[in-house]
Amino acid sequence: MNTTDAKRVLETALICATQPLQVREMEVLFDGELTADTLKQLLLQLQDDWAARGVELVRVASGWRFQSRPAMREYLDRLHPEKPPRYTRAALETLAIIAYRQPVTRGDMEDIRGVTINSLLLKQLEERGWVEVIGHRESVGRPALYATTRQFLDDLGVESLDQLPVMSGADGGDAMLEQIEFGLSEVNFPDQPIASPQEAESEVRIESPTAGADAGPGRPE
Repeated sequence: MNTTDAKRVLETALICATQPLQVREMEVLFDGELTADTLKQLLLQLQDDWAARGVELVRVASGWRFQSRPAMREYLDRLHPEKPPRYTRAALETLAIIAYRQPVTRGDMEDIRGVTINSLLLKQLEERGWVEVIGHRESVGRPALYATTRQFLDDLGVESLDQLPVMSGADGGDAMLEQIEFGLSEVNFPDQPIASPQEAESEVRIESPTAGADAGPGRPE
């Protein structure tokens, strides 16, 4: 099979796939005739082929997929002009803390945000497949340790947490929240938004020395 035909096969499979495809899955398309290294080179060539289009080929945590470019967002939004915002500030901040500080307990999150966190919010984040409990801290009560999932990275459109904005004060925090909200806003869920406004307003502020201007999320070590 020549390069042009191989790229056509890859392109078709990726466009028709409902989930990101890993290289080992794409090898099946060619019945083992093409090696993993060859496929990676072809994928990079496909990226270049689509460089000037509104859709791009990207590598996310679970594999490769086609997705719309951020510059197309304002036009695509016109298809659903009255789409309400799905995520409250409380949900975005909690999700960001888990992403940047994982693994963290609910108590850690509350210390950073300076408010109590509604248990329903964490449950909803788990149900969306964005966070999961990966263990328990060996301390009083053995609180659950939360971390983000591959699904979170896939929905955000990145391959790893290193692709999130670097934190640098309040401006960096806002940039981080904007990127998370922008990325996840492309995910279509038929159910209710994460944390209703009433639930967000019910949060109780905690008087804690760690809950101050410098208590925002930071980069994972």
